[in-house]
Amino acid sequence: MTKQRYYLLILILGSLTALGPFSIDMYLPGFPAIAKSLHTTTENVALSLSSFFIGISAGQLLYGPLLDRFGRKKPLYFGLALYIVASIGCYFSDSIQMLIIMRFIQAVGSCAAGVASMTMVRDIFPLEDNAKVFAMLILVLGASPLIAPTVGGYVSEAFGWQLIFIILAVIAVLISLAVIFFLPESYQPDPTYSLKPAPIINNFLTVIRTPQFYTYTFCGSLAFAGLFAYISASPIVFMEVFKVSGKAYGWIFALLSVGFIGSSQVSRFLVNRYKSEQIVNTALIAMVAISVIFLVGAMQNWLGLVGTIVMIFGMLCCVGLISPNTSALALAPFDKNAGTASSLLGATQMAIGSVVSVGVSMFKAKSAVPMASIIIASSVLAFLILVIGRHNIKTKVEAKAGQGMAAH
Repeated sequence: MTKQRYYLLILILGSLTALGPFSIDMYLPGFPAIAKSLHTTTENVALSLSSFFIGISAGQLLYGPLLDRFGRKKPLYFGLALYIVASIGCYFSDSIQMLIIMRFIQAVGSCAAGVASMTMVRDIFPLEDNAKVFAMLILVLGASPLIAPTVGGYVSEAFGWQLIFIILAVIAVLISLAVIFFLPESYQPDPTYSLKPAPIINNFLTVIRTPQFYTYTFCGSLAFAGLFAYISASPIVFMEVFKVSGKAYGWIFALLSVGFIGSSQVSRFLVNRYKSEQIVNTALIAMVAISVIFLVGAMQNWLGLVGTIVMIFGMLCCVGLISPNTSALALAPFDKNAGTASSLLGATQMAIGSVVSVGVSMFKAKSAVPMASIIIASSVLAFLILVIGRHNIKTKVEAKAGQGMAAH
């Protein structure tokens, strides 16, 4: 594979990965305009965000079996077409109820892009390169929080919130054309793969029971939950506690995004010298230490605005190191069930993230303590799962080796 071809594939796969997050971030600044246009409240408009999250969580599990049965591109075409139709439906929504339904359908469509991109990384690239490729996908994904809210705010103010969804539909059309002409079919359809409920459930159970999968899926998802806790709590922490302006909050959000994106790129170079397991272990220990300092500092009011930014930046750097490596390690054992494994990985990450988002909102304290509390809880639990899971992986490897020697 030429270097030009290598980076073109990563750009396409990264764009597929970013479609869902871009669909979230781009319309957030339009909430007040949507509420006014549809004669409702911003709280009701927020239900369209909730329906999107529900659609993503449910849709992840839908596409895994389809990708393993029909190959990667046919389900991807279906999902992108569904996304485009739903985006146009959002444009024509004349009630909040219709917008909520269209956003749910749009999310289900976007899931095909996210699950297929992760699965195709496992198909196309050498196993030892997977962590590097996932890190580069995060680089493309990082454009969403940096670009989408700004573009969405300008479009909503200048042309109306409806145009945001036309732009999203056009983006999906361009991605579809790139998939058609430049992305190879990386997995041939498997007629023996059954889509009946019982075999599908058995395939999911087979994946879940694999120690390497459940160890790095839950470990990575819990570490990634720190990012969800930050996103959910940051408007309160920065704009209500520290009284920064909306514009200043945008700059802080962009700065902190650089920590997550930048560390994921550092991971690309670290995997040349260290194993992914070593990177995850070290970064997770650092995340636990940072979260302890963050919680104590928040409870004692020692940190202030700058100190809080530093703590969150450090935490996001750890997540940026952990995420691509745990994704690569979780999917490594699978060939035949790679689509099922990818969908389970994504669904687990979104489910834990949704719980964390709800958990943050349940705290009434106007401080950084809720955010820090959830980050320390999730990082400690992630580390415990890593320690226990590595023991189970080692036990299974030794058992296999023993069976192999007995057979000879």
